[in-house]
Amino acid sequence: MCIRSVLVTTTLTPSTTSPSPTVTSDTGWSSRTWLLLVVLCGALFLDGLDISMVGVALPSIKTALGMDPSSLQWIVSAYVLGYGGLLLLGGRASDLLGRRRVFLAAVLVFGVASVISAVISIEQLLIAMRFVKGIAAAFTVPAGLSIITTTFAEGRARNKAFSIYTVCGASGFSLGLVFGGLLTELSWRATLLFPGPIALALFAVGWRVLPRVAAERRFRMAEFDVFGAVASTLSVLILVYTVVRAPETGWASGQTLGLFAASAILAATFVAVELKHPHPLVRLGILRSLRLVHANISGFVMFGGYAAFQFLVTLYVQDSLGWSPIGMAMAFLPAGVLVVASATKIDRLLDRVNTTALVGAGLAAFLAAYALFLRVQPGMSYWNFLFPTIILLGVGFALTFPAINSQATEGVDSDEQGLASGLLNTFVQVGGAVMMAVVTAITAGGSGTIRPGALLPGMTTAVVVILGLTIAGFALTVWVLGATRNRRGTRTPQEAALPR
Repeated sequence: MCIRSVLVTTTLTPSTTSPSPTVTSDTGWSSRTWLLLVVLCGALFLDGLDISMVGVALPSIKTALGMDPSSLQWIVSAYVLGYGGLLLLGGRASDLLGRRRVFLAAVLVFGVASVISAVISIEQLLIAMRFVKGIAAAFTVPAGLSIITTTFAEGRARNKAFSIYTVCGASGFSLGLVFGGLLTELSWRATLLFPGPIALALFAVGWRVLPRVAAERRFRMAEFDVFGAVASTLSVLILVYTVVRAPETGWASGQTLGLFAASAILAATFVAVELKHPHPLVRLGILRSLRLVHANISGFVMFGGYAAFQFLVTLYVQDSLGWSPIGMAMAFLPAGVLVVASATKIDRLLDRVNTTALVGAGLAAFLAAYALFLRVQPGMSYWNFLFPTIILLGVGFALTFPAINSQATEGVDSDEQGLASGLLNTFVQVGGAVMMAVVTAITAGGSGTIRPGALLPGMTTAVVVILGLTIAGFALTVWVLGATRNRRGTRTPQEAALPR
């Protein structure tokens, strides 16, 4: 059953504050529809913002709380662990417990945890609050995305909503350094506090405008795949934890190899459970979709490469070139501006151009960006060594991020929208964690110390690794584009009706 038919039959309880059951047009949206989209986009913006914004404040936090480097990294890593480790569970919870309920609860927890973290001076509690915020984001993202796919009809209306939504997420991450640089000049606590009041305001507005869908049947605990949820969540958590810790413990150490083995065993257990459970957490048949799998891998490549590259450049311009937080923030601003400016235009491309082709174009922009940066030499001006790369990164994000989100949910039934979005975002976040750990290991293993004005030890090698990952993702995209075109002539009438 296609999504369009599911949407038409969805019923809502009578409410003057709920939007219409289905938005079918890409023009003439009501004020409540726009408010709904603002709430969903705002939550995604904060999720992306929080990942990158706090990185600027780390040196100030380290000084204020006397944290050592090994503890300091967990302010970022704890968020990624909660986010990437529980996205699948968040997606399934939104499908079974109700998208509105899960979304609002997660946004409220995110806001409260932000306020609490801003007044904490004990490093263990601060790290714990970061983990809680990551968990909240893991439930917010799939619930918000599935609200969009069950509110906006497949086609031009959904493409427009998708383009605005996903560009807001990319903008949050792109502009996080800008906000972080400005707020850190006031106080590192302002950086932690900033998302809190906004999240609480989104909760208040969302309470009024999110659709109240009448439950068609009661939820039964037997429908929840408890063992699958535990196995998959622990597998991802251990994987992310291991790659974050590996630079410190050693990639070939007994602890690292043992944890990798434990993650693999749990993953195998998860697959075995899913094959037998009557209501699996992940219906493995969903992975038969080549375009869904491609969207997930592309998300891993895109965000993994970008997060690792941003981490490297942040260290280089601050530790080696001595730039201020605001100076670093302004250096990345053009990419964020490009992403934001594309928000009202990208839906036209999604409607007219094959999403796989858009992913390919976006990854090509990332490739060019990383290749250009390899020219970097001590003494080069910003306009020479970094500005062209920043522009290409903005283009890459503006094209790739909306395209993979649209592609990952095309043709997916309404009751599996949370699953599809959870899978995609899991790949995205795990990609960021894995690649940051890899480049950290490379730079930590480089010879020598950081010298003012010089390249970071191992920096060129790390960029080459990022470039290699992106080349692999681009090659896969070219192959998928050819494979789907070759199959077009043999598609069934139902498959042919699906968007590209």
